[in-house]
Amino acid sequence: MSADEITLVSTRWQERYSRKIVSASDAALKITSGDSVYIHSNAAAPASLIEAMIDRAPELRDVTILHLLTMGTAEYARKEFAQSFRVHALFIGENVRQSVNEGRADYMPVFLSEIPALFEREIVPIDVCMIQVSPPDAHGYCSYGVSVDCTIAARRKARIVIAEVNKQMPRTLGRAFVHIDKFDYVVECDRALPELLAAHPTEVEQTIGRNVASLIEDGATLQLGIGSIPNAILLQLGDKRNLGIHSEMLSDGVIDLIEKGVVTNDAKTVLPGKIAVTFVIGSRRLYEFVNDNPLFEFQTSDYINDPFVISQNYKMTAINSALQIDVTGQVAADSIGDYLYSGVGGQVDFIRGAARAKDGKAIIALPSTAKNGTISRIVANLALGSGVVTSRADVHYVVTEYGIAQLYGKTLKERMQALISIAHPDFRDKLEADCEKLHWH
Repeated sequence: MSADEITLVSTRWQERYSRKIVSASDAALKITSGDSVYIHSNAAAPASLIEAMIDRAPELRDVTILHLLTMGTAEYARKEFAQSFRVHALFIGENVRQSVNEGRADYMPVFLSEIPALFEREIVPIDVCMIQVSPPDAHGYCSYGVSVDCTIAARRKARIVIAEVNKQMPRTLGRAFVHIDKFDYVVECDRALPELLAAHPTEVEQTIGRNVASLIEDGATLQLGIGSIPNAILLQLGDKRNLGIHSEMLSDGVIDLIEKGVVTNDAKTVLPGKIAVTFVIGSRRLYEFVNDNPLFEFQTSDYINDPFVISQNYKMTAINSALQIDVTGQVAADSIGDYLYSGVGGQVDFIRGAARAKDGKAIIALPSTAKNGTISRIVANLALGSGVVTSRADVHYVVTEYGIAQLYGKTLKERMQALISIAHPDFRDKLEADCEKLHWH
C-alpha cells in the first residue's frame, strides 16, 4: 500500500468520526422513557453526558440507570428525580448510598467477575451505553482509559453507544481499545478526571499495615483495594522484593513501589512482567503514570477477577476488608445490619482465587473497632440483617491492629479463640461472655 493509500484509509475513519460528533444535549435526546442506561464506572463516568441526561429529567420517566461505583455527585439519584430515574447499583458508592437505603434505588449483589455475563446473556438488558474514552489514535482506536471493568460487555450489547471523548482521558493498554466505528454518537470534551487523594494512615492503620506486611512474602503477587488500609500496607512493603500485582483496582501507593524496584512482576505466572488491573482510581499523578505505559495491562473484570485465573498466580496474596466479622469468620462487607453500604465486588473472587493458588494467602484486614472505638467489629453474631459476603469456610487470615488470626483448618471454638485474641481488649470479656451462650462454645 502506498503512502497516499494509507493517508486515504486514515481520512476515511476521520470523516466517519466527524459525522458522529454531536453536543452533549443532542446526545442525551437519544435516551427515551423506559430505557436502561449503563454509565461507565469509577473515574470514567462521563460527566458531560450525565449532566445533559439530568437536564432532560422533566421529559423522561422510568429510566433505569445501571452502574458500578461512580465518582461524582450522581444527581440522577436525588429525590426530586425519582419519577425520571431509578438507579440499579451493581456496587453502592457514597453518591447513591442514601437513595438505596431510602428505597429510591436498587442494589444488585453480584460478583464483579460475573457482571459482564449478565450483560452478554441479556439477563440485565441495556438500551443506551454512555462511556468516556481517550481521543482516537492514528488508526481510529480510542482507549477506555482508567476503567475497563464491565464496560466492553455493556457496549457490545447496547442498542445505542454514546462516547464522551475526553482529551484528558489516559490512553491505557491491554484489552482497552475500541474503534470509533463502534460509537453511534460522539461528544468531545476536555475536562479533568475526578481524583481520589490518599489520606495519611492513622496509627491503627499503620499497625494493621505492618501486620499484613508480615504475611507478604518476596515474590508474591498482590491484590489490594483502595483506601487507607491498602495504602498503609503499601507503605510497609519497601523491604520486600520482586512483588507483582494482579488486582481489580489500584491507587497511587503502588507507584512508589514500582519506582523503588519492589514491584517488578517478574515472579508472576499470569501476565508476567505486567501489572494486571481492570481499573484505577487516584490522583492526577496516577492517571499520568498509567498513560501509554506498557507496564499496565488493563483487562475486563471477567478475566482479572476470574478465580481460576487468579489461582494460577504463584503466591497470590489477596487482601480485602470487612465492616464486621463474627467469631466463626463470617464476613459482612456490603452492609451494616440492614443498612446497605457498598457491594460484593471482587472480594470473593480474590479470596477464593488466592486460597487455591500455590502458596497463596487470603487475608481479611480491618480495624478492631468502629465509631471512635465504641463498637467492636469482631462480634459473636453479625448485626441482624447483615449480608455474608465471604463465608467462614473461605476466610484464612484475619488481621487487626492487635495481631493475626489464622482460621483455616480450625474448629468453631478455635476460630472464636483466635478472633477474640485480636479483638480490641475493651471488648474481649464481653465477646467471651457472648460466646459462652453459644452451644458450640
